[in-house]
Amino acid sequence: MTNPHNQPLPPPPPMAGRPRIDPEATAAIPPPMAAAGATDATRQMRPPGAPPPPPPPGAPPRPPGLGAPPPPGAPPRPPGSPPRPPGLGAPPPPGAPPRPPAVGAPPAAGARPGTRPAPGAAPRGGAAAAPAPSPGQPTLYEIAKKASDNGISDIHVGVGEVPRFRDRGQIEPTDYPETDLPTFMAWLKEIMSDEEIRRFQETLDFDGATQYDFARARINVFDALKGPSMVIRLIPLKILTLEQLKTPPIFRDLCHSHKGLILVTGPTGSGKSTTMAAMIDYINREMPHHIITIEDPIEFVHQSRKSLVKHREVGIHTLQFESALKASLREDPDLILVGEIRDQTTIKTALKAAQTGHLVMGTLHTNSAVKTIERILNMFSPAEQDPIRIAVAESLICVVAQGLCRTTDGKRAAFHEIMINTDAIKDFIRRGDIEEVEAIIPRCTFDGMCTSNQSLYRLYEEGRITEETALENSPKANEMAQMLRGRV
Repeated sequence: MTNPHNQPLPPPPPMAGRPRIDPEATAAIPPPMAAAGATDATRQMRPPGAPPPPPPPGAPPRPPGLGAPPPPGAPPRPPGSPPRPPGLGAPPPPGAPPRPPAVGAPPAAGARPGTRPAPGAAPRGGAAAAPAPSPGQPTLYEIAKKASDNGISDIHVGVGEVPRFRDRGQIEPTDYPETDLPTFMAWLKEIMSDEEIRRFQETLDFDGATQYDFARARINVFDALKGPSMVIRLIPLKILTLEQLKTPPIFRDLCHSHKGLILVTGPTGSGKSTTMAAMIDYINREMPHHIITIEDPIEFVHQSRKSLVKHREVGIHTLQFESALKASLREDPDLILVGEIRDQTTIKTALKAAQTGHLVMGTLHTNSAVKTIERILNMFSPAEQDPIRIAVAESLICVVAQGLCRTTDGKRAAFHEIMINTDAIKDFIRRGDIEEVEAIIPRCTFDGMCTSNQSLYRLYEEGRITEETALENSPKANEMAQMLRGRV
């Protein structure tokens, strides 16, 4: 090592441990030169507080924060030492990657914790844009938009398959090309967050919902033999009224109930959610109520009108379905909408809410009113069925078992089996004579009750369905045939 005068320094004597610095030797060493070719004037020490001299021509710019003078008594920085990191308030150097947001920083404008961005929205936090589908492939938004414009209810897409639409109960292929894996993953990026995609890759199943500007969409992603697949149920933003659905007048009377349990049942895709949404919409427009919905996921979205409507989605606004239902009893509700009654805890809490002065609406996957009561009782052991049977008899208002059939104009219409919990039916349920309930329904049409065959026959008389359609959808085809021949 040499000093600035090109004179070699004597090597330090060997010492054990840390070497000792000789004050006299360091005092004899002049300060380092500012830069190669610097003049004697620039080698002089600046007085404290004086501004730093400008860099010489051709010298690289100083990093941010290095132009400030060192504190008094601080040793000068040797040449070639790494620059100090920029201060907290200084901008990053040119070309440096953006700093990550601070822990606890507020979310971006318009963002809400627990929600995914709308399809087509710009990525948050300056993240890279979602990958595009393969050349020649449409975006998922384009497929959903075309389906919505044509009145399609469900979209089926999957790797190795051509996208298909369910049009009024029948699945039909589209003219889109066969889906490959990069395209499918790009579609997932359109409607799911990175965390949701990671969760699907771990569990191989995912349930959720997303929002388009023309419809809501309930999505289910699953793995299959050819690769991952997805089914999208399109839910229109416009809620049909009871008049537009041409429901029987008894549906309006049910909406005026103050307390009790109303069940809308039927197989998947039978229009249960549409019927319940129409009833909620009627209450929202006509009555000053507080309505709480608990769903997984949220389907139809109601704007508060005469009623105050609060939507809660399991997994986003509450962690567990049962805890949200229990908590709703302390939230001053008039009406509680339960997306699906799925287990003992749910039915117990729903019955408790109905018995404590609330109106509760829920769904079950059963095909008739009698089977609905049997399903509820069979959720419990024989030792528990007696108190549950009494609770059902006291709390139940009505069971509406619904199905959909194809009409002559290419659309679909709903047919119902309606059981009103009159005093006679209440007594049959309390005694456990469930079979007697089925026999009394067709004889109580003046109370608003009807069987599925009576509802189908009414549609046939109106010319909305054919004889074949009535027989195909009848739960008792022999009885339906006799009705069509005028023997019943």
